[in-house]
Amino acid sequence: MIRVLIADDHTLMREGLKQILAATGDVTVAGEASDGQQTLEMVRHGKWDVLLLDVSMPGKSGVELILQIKVEQPRLPILILSMHKEDEYAIRTIRAGASGYLCKDSASQLLVDAIRKVAGGGRFISPEVAGDLAFDLILNDDRPPHTLLSSREFQIFQLIVAGRGITEIAQQLNLSVKTVSTYKTRILQKMTATSVADLIRYGLKHRLLADSANSL
Repeated sequence: MIRVLIADDHTLMREGLKQILAATGDVTVAGEASDGQQTLEMVRHGKWDVLLLDVSMPGKSGVELILQIKVEQPRLPILILSMHKEDEYAIRTIRAGASGYLCKDSASQLLVDAIRKVAGGGRFISPEVAGDLAFDLILNDDRPPHTLLSSREFQIFQLIVAGRGITEIAQQLNLSVKTVSTYKTRILQKMTATSVADLIRYGLKHRLLADSANSL
């Protein structure tokens, strides 16, 4: 039996996922978490075969949460469940250690297969995201500037684009103001931007504005 831990802050989504999995004979929902901290606690103290993780939850979430989980439980397969269809989100979560990326729109059709695949040591990416990745590789020889950012740089980039000030970002990420300012300088350089306004325009154009500033 594949024991799944569902981490999603929406009760209705968790209930829907449980209904889908209840029809299988080999997958069971053995636990639920509604935020990043609760997810960490349950990962630390329970035995799970797959973590089904919403990429956008209150508190610690996204890449930061994946990285911490993989440090503490490196063998635990993580299947990301996300509303984001942009390939950039899939790339960053998989680079952080996720075994799969499933768009919520496809969950009812593909969830069971995705869980079985990552539980068996495989990888899974939603077809719509996989298609975008393939076309990007074929059509684009040059990588977009934002793909050159590290995970931390991209996180700060999103917070800047969301209108957060340097001091506010420093407090949220538990960093010094000087460190955040250094990251901001690097981001501007890598993005070949001259101002925060340039970053905001880029983020809007490339649909990189997360619903929550903690999503990645």
